[in-house]
Amino acid sequence: MGNYRKLWFTLIGVLIVTFSLLGYYGAEVYRTAPPIPDKIATAGGEVLYTHDSILDGQTAWQSVGGMQLGSIWGHGAYQAPDWTADWLHRELLNWLDVAAERAHGKPFAELDAAAQAVLRDRMKTEYRTNTYSLETGVATVSSTRADAIAMTALYYDQLFSDAPAMHKTREHFAMKENTLPSAERRAQMMGFFFWTAWAAATERPGTTATYTNNWPHEPLIGNQPTAENMVWSVMSVVVMMAGVGFLVWGWSFLRKHDEVEPTPPQHDPLSRVPLTPSQRGLGKYLFLIVALFSFQVLLGGFTAHYTVEGQQFYGINVSQWFPYSLVRTWHIQSALFWIATGFLAAGLFLAPLINGGKEPAYQKLGVDILFWALVVVVVGSFTGNYLAIAQIMPPEWNFWLGHQGYEYVDLGRLWQIGKFTGIAFWLVLMLRGIVPALRTPGGDKNLLALLTASVVAIGLFYGAGFFYGERTHLSVMEYWRWWVVHLWVEGFFEVFATTALAFIFSTLGLVSVRMATTASLASASLFMLGGVPGTFHHLYFAGTTTPVMAVGAAFSALEVVPLVVLGHEAWEHWRLQHRTPWMARLRWPLMCFVAVAFWNMLGAGVFGFMINPPISLYYVQGLNTTPVHAHAALFGVYGFLALGFTLLVLRYIRPQLVFSERLMTTGFWWLNAGLVLMIATSLLPIGLFQFHASVSEGLWYARGEAFMQQPFIQTLRWVRTFGDVVFIVGALAMAWQVVSGVFGSRAPAANAGAYLAETRR
Repeated sequence: MGNYRKLWFTLIGVLIVTFSLLGYYGAEVYRTAPPIPDKIATAGGEVLYTHDSILDGQTAWQSVGGMQLGSIWGHGAYQAPDWTADWLHRELLNWLDVAAERAHGKPFAELDAAAQAVLRDRMKTEYRTNTYSLETGVATVSSTRADAIAMTALYYDQLFSDAPAMHKTREHFAMKENTLPSAERRAQMMGFFFWTAWAAATERPGTTATYTNNWPHEPLIGNQPTAENMVWSVMSVVVMMAGVGFLVWGWSFLRKHDEVEPTPPQHDPLSRVPLTPSQRGLGKYLFLIVALFSFQVLLGGFTAHYTVEGQQFYGINVSQWFPYSLVRTWHIQSALFWIATGFLAAGLFLAPLINGGKEPAYQKLGVDILFWALVVVVVGSFTGNYLAIAQIMPPEWNFWLGHQGYEYVDLGRLWQIGKFTGIAFWLVLMLRGIVPALRTPGGDKNLLALLTASVVAIGLFYGAGFFYGERTHLSVMEYWRWWVVHLWVEGFFEVFATTALAFIFSTLGLVSVRMATTASLASASLFMLGGVPGTFHHLYFAGTTTPVMAVGAAFSALEVVPLVVLGHEAWEHWRLQHRTPWMARLRWPLMCFVAVAFWNMLGAGVFGFMINPPISLYYVQGLNTTPVHAHAALFGVYGFLALGFTLLVLRYIRPQLVFSERLMTTGFWWLNAGLVLMIATSLLPIGLFQFHASVSEGLWYARGEAFMQQPFIQTLRWVRTFGDVVFIVGALAMAWQVVSGVFGSRAPAANAGAYLAETRR
């Protein structure tokens, strides 16, 4: 540890404390998850649903795309309704009509105000009262509620079939005709929808809040933010402000201002290291990255268009072959594949450099095997997604080969195992280069040790996605899913990226090893402090208790803290290109890293905290404010980071390449401009209008057909086309630069002289 002992102990202490919190309250999630009753039955003994039929309904829901078609408990897609909120509201309205007919012989709407008030009060009491018996495993409902459930189920049965009466609604929800052909499986899925609504309406024993902390907002039964929600929302703001204050204090008083910058070498050190066979073989990785990137971007425009035409693409009915739920699945999965591949390629490029320009035997073979394994997983998982959503695949195969139904981990379990195996194999390839370097005596190995730790974490923590199965309780599944989506991606990839960049810049002689190591260790502690227990901010309303909300709110606020100084990081990256003439050839990778810092601050920081406090997320979870954060953070941060790594690797494995200023200027600035337009002209305005609707009426309305089909909302959706087109042009320009660089045999004639002059200096 040497001179970094305090920093190492700080990082180790942070990891011990934060993972202890994540594990302890994870056990709380298991212990307090909303029960799935053995039976849902009337007082007369009529059984409506059973434990097994509810779980059968969960698997049926997974097979149609799950979270890629509407959402459950606020998690999922944004075009169709949130099924929990929608079912609950429809059932409540049906209950009022049934009760009014029984008590007064006419519909609820025709009753006077006094009679309506009496029925609403009866309904609120009935729905919020917990009738689940732990001893018998039975939850009892009244005959009135049983009739309301049947009426609601009939609506959904028609919606998910090809009933002509529901065609227009399916079109508005971007659902294909006959989404779930089997009437038996539709009935089972209705049971699952009912159970999620039951948990959202039923008070947890010993409390006055429902199992989902009174989410969603539903005035008919008094679902409003809890007192704890308000308290921890205020506390999250206080914690954030305190964290920012201490960071500024530490930045000002503890940072060494007299650190002398090293004199850059006269020549690019990396260009003087001969390429190894495995490094030369990385060109196909770069091609795969931009191929998947282009595919993902084009699918993004295609998916967004479904929000305005529902089942058509400029008048062509394509939903029967490529429905919204499928193309959105591919859009998200291809993003994860190409971004992850960008990180893998960067690691494989660094491995020989770490080992002094040498690589172990058969490293090239390993790199080739990993590439083709990635191709098999991509093609296999996409094919499985198609067969599942088309309802061609047998139901019993769906979870393993088709569609898991859970956003960001949609690929079938077999393909998920394949992906994990590939990442683990990448870890082996990386360690073959790193371990010999660690064993070499002498030198400062602290930065390399941190890089090694991040590589190991990336290789292993994706395995958290195996801790749930096809019929795992939804709350438990959400806990482990966010280990993958939040902790693996936003945590360990962040540390790897920071450390890898520090290693590259120190190897280039642009920053001192001491400065790079100190900054990386401090950054890792800051990322992990908020990032690990901050995972819980995704679980406020997923059937968890107040302590989970408290931990999530407090620590996720700390995630914003390190983002405050990213303006300085952007400036540091920007000025590196001017420190020495040969750095001009790394300008565009550096520009991507500058963009990462900007979007990290805006997308992860500003837009992330906009939806982080419990009181905010209570109203905006599942609205278009979420994709504002998702697009700005996922592409703005990890997308630009992967593109930066891609351009960096390309520059060294094709030494003769000189980036085209026209292509790179178009690619870089149009990507940024397209992302700004997409957010500022469409996603954010729609999200803010929905926010108002959610506060004033309820989530059911903010996501409902009546609200989302208003002309001004549709206009805002059409306006997004401009941003999408700008973004697509930028993506294709960037992709063409990489493709031409990978397959081009020599530098353009106009640039050849500059290249020769540089190499002879």
